[in-house]
Amino acid sequence: MPTSPPIPASHLRIQRAYVPPAAEDGARILIDRLWPRGVKKEALALHSWQKALAPSTALRQWFGHDPARWEEFRQRYRAELAAQEPALAALRELARAQVVTLVYAAHDEAHNNAVVVREVLLHMG
Repeated sequence: MPTSPPIPASHLRIQRAYVPPAAEDGARILIDRLWPRGVKKEALALHSWQKALAPSTALRQWFGHDPARWEEFRQRYRAELAAQEPALAALRELARAQVVTLVYAAHDEAHNNAVVVREVLLHMG
């Protein structure tokens, strides 16, 4: 079975929901389970909202955006994402074809679910 071409790293961007969209964002995909507080639907200019790719409520609450729990969060979240292969596959195909911006609401730009989704997509090919 032939392997699919890898996703160019430049095709996968990450951006907070509170940053205004830009033309170079490509397809903007919200990957949070909850809508970003105080943001109007039109302001996000989304291609889609992929709740299935968000961390479970239990995992999100356990993590609590505590950097000390980051490595464990990444492992647990990757396990959850493995169960969402159809949604990941669709996102992979979109990212192979064009720029995709993963939109998230967390304050921490280094420790959030979009970072993990990007890693998974880039390393799965």
